Amino acid sequence: MSQNQSTPTREVARRAFASEFNDAAYTFTESDDERAPVYLLLPTGQSANRVFFVGTLTEKEDVGEDAEYWRGRIVDPTGTFFVYAGQYQPEAASKLRELEPPAYVAVVGKPRTYETDDGTVRVSVRPESITEVDADTRDRWVAETAKRTIARVAAFDDEANEYALMAREEYDLDPETYKAAALSALEDLDESDGDELAGGASDAAVDDADTPDAGPPEP
Repeated sequence: MSQNQSTPTREVARRAFASEFNDAAYTFTESDDERAPVYLLLPTGQSANRVFFVGTLTEKEDVGEDAEYWRGRIVDPTGTFFVYAGQYQPEAASKLRELEPPAYVAVVGKPRTYETDDGTVRVSVRPESITEVDADTRDRWVAETAKRTIARVAAFDDEANEYALMAREEYDLDPETYKAAALSALEDLDESDGDELAGGASDAAVDDADTPDAGPPEP
């Protein structure tokens, strides 16, 4: 058997801004197989088994009890992503341990939902990789993610778009909100001098998300 035949295909890592990602709470599978991939449904009508985002690591903390379990707070122009890495994500955990905020980072990982004590569903990322990057890489990610977000919103009312139909059923959210956030992120790029690290994350991004009292249980 060839290597291509024996190596399973990895799901595409979807780009989404934090504002949309944090509004996503519905997960689903597309088969009854117990090993079937679990997808997060983005409110603009996109399934995501893996995500890719770039932002500023503003905080990190070891929240583990018996073993290291790192939480990282990463902001983009629209809000905050939370990543959690422990013994089953050794490379990502090691990177969080080494990095000193603030730092631009690129993250690829799997969305993970969990329910808080009050019944609220929160979403975080279990990182596969965390890579320190420069401001230009961050800016390119913002520009491309804005482009793809706007395209998803434009296709949202297409009756042939099965994930948009699903999003309309599962969420009471206006996709135009995410288009506006994408356009605002592009405007921020035009106005930025590319050196946010000196002053930390944008106030809007930081104010948009509260640090959870407790993260998801360790895997």
